[in-house]
Amino acid sequence: MGGFSGHNLAFTFGLLGNVISFFVFLSPLPTFYQIYKKKSTEGFQSVPYVVALFSAMLLMYYAFLKTNATLLITINSFGCFIETIYIALYIFYAPKKVRTVRLIVVMIGGFGLILILTHFFAKGPIRVHIVGWICLIFSVSVFAAPLFIVKQVIRTKSVEFMPFSLSLSLTFNAVMWFFYGLLIKDFNIAIPNVLGFVFGIIQMVLYAMYKDSTKKVVKDQKLPQIQVIVVKEDQKLPELAEQVIDMVKLRAMVCGTDAILDPLPNGHDMSAAFAVAKPNMEVPVTA
Repeated sequence: MGGFSGHNLAFTFGLLGNVISFFVFLSPLPTFYQIYKKKSTEGFQSVPYVVALFSAMLLMYYAFLKTNATLLITINSFGCFIETIYIALYIFYAPKKVRTVRLIVVMIGGFGLILILTHFFAKGPIRVHIVGWICLIFSVSVFAAPLFIVKQVIRTKSVEFMPFSLSLSLTFNAVMWFFYGLLIKDFNIAIPNVLGFVFGIIQMVLYAMYKDSTKKVVKDQKLPQIQVIVVKEDQKLPELAEQVIDMVKLRAMVCGTDAILDPLPNGHDMSAAFAVAKPNMEVPVTA
């Protein structure tokens, strides 16, 4: 029965939490690969990654203040490393970098302030308790950060910017860390993961609702039909040229003589009659 003791179960859930958290931290890789290919951050937000980095830094500080918190130190040290890479890539490809840079400055300043105040004005168990509550608040922020994307999903009816893998990983991750915190009687870890589980379920439900919306919109859109006349090989080129000229003259009669003489807006001295391609117009094409 010793194998099923509370300590061993806590270690098991903590180890599973490390494994799943590892994949949680890696789950945005497809997103950043897409950013790398398109050389743009498009509609993706930097807030979840900055908040995740802040939370990982706080949890590392909290783990160093506690005893027997090696599992927290290992996963959050990796979290700090990978989130720093994500943020650096985001800033590199973001068209507007100022907002993200300001957010990072605020994060670093806030962490430094917490570190100084708790180190000099709180001692022993009180310091651990204060830092634990701060970690609780920001751990909730980590789970709630993807909800910024939820508003966009509901508005656009598209899940393009809310990867399902991230939502699923967060849900399982929350379950593991909840039981870990419950078994070691650390409610600063257990409580945020209850909310993490709820937020993960909400995201997966939205994904199920809107995953086919983008494909449906694209499928329903119809392109204008263009009628094509195939000209036989034996048709002479001068006759083809005369047909094109007749089309231009016909347009000039309808639109006025200025339609032939006015240059295009882009500066090329070509007839404005060739600037517009109308649906269902007949375009001669050589076979």
